[in-house]
Amino acid sequence: MDKFIIKGGNILDGKITISGSKNSALPILAGALLAEEGECVIDNIPDIRDIDIMLEVIRELGAEIEYDKNEHRVAINAKNINNYKAPYDLVRKMRASFLVMGPLLGRFRQAEVSLPGGCVLGARPVDLHMKGFQSLGAKTFEGEGYIKAKAENLTGSTVYFDRPSHTGTENIILAAALAEGKTRIINAACDPEVVDLVRFLNKMGAKISGAGSTLVEIEGVNKLTGVNYKAMPDRLVAGTYACAAAITGGEVLLETADEESLQMPLMKMRAMGIDITGGNGGIVVKGPERLKPVDITTFPFPGFPTDLQACFMSMCTIADGVSNIVETVFENRLSHAMELMRLGANIKVLGDRAVINGMEHLQGASVMASDIRAGAALVLAGLCAEGTTELLRVYHIDRGYEKIDEVLKNVGADITRVSD
Repeated sequence: MDKFIIKGGNILDGKITISGSKNSALPILAGALLAEEGECVIDNIPDIRDIDIMLEVIRELGAEIEYDKNEHRVAINAKNINNYKAPYDLVRKMRASFLVMGPLLGRFRQAEVSLPGGCVLGARPVDLHMKGFQSLGAKTFEGEGYIKAKAENLTGSTVYFDRPSHTGTENIILAAALAEGKTRIINAACDPEVVDLVRFLNKMGAKISGAGSTLVEIEGVNKLTGVNYKAMPDRLVAGTYACAAAITGGEVLLETADEESLQMPLMKMRAMGIDITGGNGGIVVKGPERLKPVDITTFPFPGFPTDLQACFMSMCTIADGVSNIVETVFENRLSHAMELMRLGANIKVLGDRAVINGMEHLQGASVMASDIRAGAALVLAGLCAEGTTELLRVYHIDRGYEKIDEVLKNVGADITRVSD
């Protein structure tokens, strides 16, 4: 089991090219299952563990896959899929693999997918997905650890979400693309990754409008075919490396980073005294001598992303004053606060709120990653801490960040991967 050894104090300087989006690539790969003819060739696929798991799931379903990690390209031929059951031993490893249920139901009118696993972030039920499938005419039930859905016909309908769910929105879009008639999703997720999925599906021949708004409409078609497509850059990876530059007082060019998809985090970074300059195909981030405190409340897009909350908490630990962070998306997403406290951070957790009294510096210690983003936040804390930080369970980080240690080392970080 790998760990990171981080010696803090180095100022980051240089250029980082942002990898393809995990949260865009995963539903796009699932969407390739809808192509009854031709091959889907998808570029800008990040080399991360979650992609490997999704491809294992798709291969298990009978698709032919060629994956060139050096070129970050995946080719999927789903013409001869002969299975509509996604097994437990794969789906349990990653929640996003549940996204194969929509395309399987859409194409075969039946699907069996194991209850999903992944990061421990509190309750993330799939009831929104199930209610959406039921609205399209599917019968759903749970048994033997599997969610099962079956429909004589999928018929367009109106699907209401009590709260925006990006995976729920994507799963219903994937199922409705081949349904009969028009489907309307009310209170749909507005995330850029949903927009990217819809662009991909429309290129395949789908008829979907309204992506990026709270009302998405899908006019079902008879058939989708394979296409070439390039996934968007990962805004969360870009946000993480922006925080890395800022927390070390460095200056880093984030090549291909999309400023528009990061408007709320960049606004908060400017409030912390961080210099942000867009243009020239990316974003330049320059950290101040001392960060200013900030107040943050997470919220679905276009609000502040919950997936960057932990990284901002790391920055707040060395800010000059008191910061407040409120987590409204997941009920159990402040666990990294305890690990930051092991590094000397002054944090009080009060339910869904964290009050952070900034210190002049953190002190290196042994800490442990509990999920993808918490792990990234602890990397950032280690970069600015005095002394040496040992970060365990970095396999969580590898699920969402492509070779994060090599990327940071190339801009000046003293970080080493060690295998026990």
